[in-house]
Amino acid sequence: MQYIEDNKARFLDELLEMLKIPSISADPAYKDDVLKTAHLVADYLKQSGADAVEVMPTDGHPIVYGEKILGEDLPTVLVYGHYDVQPPDPLDLWESPPFEPVIKKTKIHPDGAIFARGACDDKGQFFMHVKAFEAMLKNDALGCNVKFMIEGEEEVGSDHLGDFCKANQEKLACDVILISDTSIISNSTPSITTGLRGLSYVEVEVTGPNRDLHSGVYGGAVANPVNVLCDMIASLQDENHHITIPGFYDDVEVISTEERAEMNKAPFDLGQYKEDLAIGDIQGEEGFTTMERTSIRPTLDVNGIWGGYTGEGAKTVLPSKAFAKISMRLVPHQNSDKIAKLFADHFTRLAPDSVQVKVSFHHGGEPVVTPTDTPEYRAAHLAMQETFGKAPIPKREGGSIPIVALFEDVLGVKSVLMGFGLDSDALHSPNEHYGLFNFYKGIETIPYFFLFSTFFSSLINSSSDQFE
Repeated sequence: MQYIEDNKARFLDELLEMLKIPSISADPAYKDDVLKTAHLVADYLKQSGADAVEVMPTDGHPIVYGEKILGEDLPTVLVYGHYDVQPPDPLDLWESPPFEPVIKKTKIHPDGAIFARGACDDKGQFFMHVKAFEAMLKNDALGCNVKFMIEGEEEVGSDHLGDFCKANQEKLACDVILISDTSIISNSTPSITTGLRGLSYVEVEVTGPNRDLHSGVYGGAVANPVNVLCDMIASLQDENHHITIPGFYDDVEVISTEERAEMNKAPFDLGQYKEDLAIGDIQGEEGFTTMERTSIRPTLDVNGIWGGYTGEGAKTVLPSKAFAKISMRLVPHQNSDKIAKLFADHFTRLAPDSVQVKVSFHHGGEPVVTPTDTPEYRAAHLAMQETFGKAPIPKREGGSIPIVALFEDVLGVKSVLMGFGLDSDALHSPNEHYGLFNFYKGIETIPYFFLFSTFFSSLINSSSDQFE
């Protein structure tokens, strides 16, 4: 589409402007920046041609809504994305400031990549939809209704999205939800995500003595909460990296040998994988491949651990408290609330009498598997085939998007997960980036999804009329 080609530079400039705002939903200190980003997203939607654009309040950060309704008899696509981002810490590992976007060429992105927090997750990806929508309107090529719902709390569990959806079911009514917050296998191997793991996220606090103690005076006689916490965490997995929490695997979906074989046919270079991460070897649950470990198996990982003195120099202190943040990725049939309770019960039992333990549940989400036999999935398949020149591979992904299960439960519709990022784009890490190839490929591909969705809908309606 010539309009896209003619406006590439402007599309990029607009995205860079949005990436400059630190819309960190987890930190109250950035509340004004989150709100500022919401209003900028609303402005971009209006400029692109959306109607009824609103910055809608919630009990947390606002949700940006917009729509273009062309006809009640046309299919409706609801585009979901999020404008909030993860905290950028640790800042000293960034090669450039996280909210001063720069474009640099890399081995994987020879055409250049945007380095900034949120570049891929999810500002760059949801913005593709805004620009694809704009291009279709400018060319009078839009043949379906489009609604946008861009939220500001995805990175903290979308706590208020469920209530918002329940209160706005009529406004959000649609035939399919289109989400770009996932990845493709590579820039030469397109894929569509057909499964996501769930999440159960907890924080633990281990308390020993009633104050920090001199490690010379009390060391060896009083339990050190940091040492105890490390022992407790270490016991959560055995020598085969199998999680030891009783009942943890009770509901895990068993994947057939045939399906596992098909899954492992997807292109994967273990040597390149290790080189990209600068690791000498991989590690994970015994009996499963890397691709299986990161998609169809549950996990338990420490996301942060602290306690005692962590400043410059030395301080001989025996700390009063130690803390850790722990996430568990879940697979189909596991339930986040159930897993959180199993964890809390087990972790509390592990504690020796010398310490007290507190477990706090932060947020969670349920695992999902999306169908591959729907007209909407077929539309995504054909759209990617059109622009990449080859058929996309269906694949399960290791990350979590808790709202996918919520949408199905509250709105009664399935989602299509058509993302364009790469697993190597350092999501949630220092030096997050998003390839220019991927950004523009998304803008090029999304209009075909709209076109094919309209086509399949007309075929279904025509068949229904003939049947009647």
